[in-house]
Amino acid sequence: MKYDVIVVGGGHAGIEASLACARLNHKTLLVTGNIDNIADMPCNPSIGGPAKGIVVREIDALGGEMAKNTDKSSLQMKMLNTKKGPAVWALRAQVDKVIYKKEMLKTLKNQKNLDIKEALVKELLINNNKVEGVLLENGEKILSKAVILTTGTYLKGAILVGDTKKSGGPHGEKASNYLSPFLKKIGFNILRLKTGTPPRIEKNSVDFTKMQEEKGSSEDITFSYDSKTALAYKYQLPCYLIYTNDKTHKIIQQHLNESSMYGGYVEGVGPRYCPSIEDKIVRFSDKERHQLFLEPESLYYDELYLQGFSTSMPYKVQEEMVHSLEGLEHAKILKYAYAIEYDAIDSKQIKPTLETKIIENLYTAGQINGTSGYEEAAGQGLIAGINASLKLENKEPLILKRNEAYIGVLIDDLVTKGVKDPYRLLTSRAEYRLLLRDDNADLRLREYGHQIGLINDEVYEKFLIKKKQIAELTNILKETKLTPTKETNEKLKELDTALLKDSITLYDLLKRPKITMKDIEKIKPLNYCSEIKKEVEINASYEGYIKKATTAALKMLDEENKKIPTDINYKEIPNIASEAIEKLEEIRPLTLGQARRISGVNPSDIEIISVYLKKRGN
Repeated sequence: MKYDVIVVGGGHAGIEASLACARLNHKTLLVTGNIDNIADMPCNPSIGGPAKGIVVREIDALGGEMAKNTDKSSLQMKMLNTKKGPAVWALRAQVDKVIYKKEMLKTLKNQKNLDIKEALVKELLINNNKVEGVLLENGEKILSKAVILTTGTYLKGAILVGDTKKSGGPHGEKASNYLSPFLKKIGFNILRLKTGTPPRIEKNSVDFTKMQEEKGSSEDITFSYDSKTALAYKYQLPCYLIYTNDKTHKIIQQHLNESSMYGGYVEGVGPRYCPSIEDKIVRFSDKERHQLFLEPESLYYDELYLQGFSTSMPYKVQEEMVHSLEGLEHAKILKYAYAIEYDAIDSKQIKPTLETKIIENLYTAGQINGTSGYEEAAGQGLIAGINASLKLENKEPLILKRNEAYIGVLIDDLVTKGVKDPYRLLTSRAEYRLLLRDDNADLRLREYGHQIGLINDEVYEKFLIKKKQIAELTNILKETKLTPTKETNEKLKELDTALLKDSITLYDLLKRPKITMKDIEKIKPLNYCSEIKKEVEINASYEGYIKKATTAALKMLDEENKKIPTDINYKEIPNIASEAIEKLEEIRPLTLGQARRISGVNPSDIEIISVYLKKRGN
């Protein structure tokens, strides 16, 4: 059988890619080494967090599945950074790893236009630099118009513990050992990366009295804009906060040369922002302690995840390390920690659409592009699936800009800057983060989802009603004036804010520090849901900052709209620095804005290119 799209890999990127293609009416095949590992969470049993939580909301706004599935399987929901401004608010869920996999597999199996096949891909079928399908390790050929590679950590995957190194995936499954050499043979630059996971602890062996309980948020919150019910606070499971100590640090220092990394057994480069515990001890030797969390993994088994304690130490040393922690003196380790190495491609060899520059109709998403994290993978998978589908339909691709989505920031960073270690999305990477908030992902992206066809008319109609209500409430507040009467000033005195000398609108009153929508409602009742009121409150309170960020973004968009022809020869442009020519020829930016963000390209180079393009009539 010939398919429109073949998706290789059943992780979070592969799921979103295959669902997007199938939902856009393209006959899709998901090929995975083990069906039981579809939607697996081999590391952290959570979805979301700083920046990542906003990505999940963006996936939902575009019509993806991760947010919906998280709501079905959550054990705890927590809004982070609520004491700070809305630019850094982010939702994080502890999820049941068993239910998450079960529900996602059910969604995949019930999806029209989608088949699932258990197999390993050996090579790609290529003709005139255009992909035409895959060759499986058993010799079977399957044809398709497009292929999306979402191989996770399985490309020449190797598990490391101490001085041992064994080929395999996160659960000891067979690694994909042939595809990576094939990709190298056809011109891809291959990187060797590393990540790791901490031990799992038996719950009944833990002394929780020595730990600080960490609960979720008490209000009803969901990741998906379309979820009808939230996990009730009384049913949420707690996490527990502990710290490393001097004894822990001494054990690690004494056995440092026994770890895979410091013993010289690791080839790959590990994640800078999620280092192993031994790496933390070495790199941050001035720190007296490091924060750790014990997190529930599932209702179905008695297992806790020791977040922040990733290591590749031998089992015996891991026992000493865990037992040095307060509350874990008698803890039983159910699964030992390990490091895992795997191959990835140079992300500078892919386009902003996630199609590769080397092979037409071949897309890549997730850890194969050098990222870490379920959320980053899912976001890329969704965009790869959308763009593969749009190309098959001869439509313009979806390229999200840096002021439109964290997903846009992520992909732009990958294709413009490349990676040296596993990329993790951070709020600090987004220069317009006040525009890219948790609360407004649907306002930013749902229109795209509907235009593409992943958001149906019923859902879109609800979205339009929401937009209308936000506008209505904003107008009500702008049109309702308070006059400096004795009664009004008495109310303002109760709210501990400055009294009136002149008239003021409720909207301008809402801009005052410490004044909230609840305070406004003490003056004028407002018959709108909390979601609408929160959106208007944020827009009013941060109006000046939002306008400033929007103005800056519009300036950036001028350069983003200046296309650079694909046939341009940078070597022919006089006076450009040699380093800039090298980088520009390698990355081949699509716009002047993307060219400006390339490391090694200076503002003077951009001005020269701009003048050159004008002379060419571009």
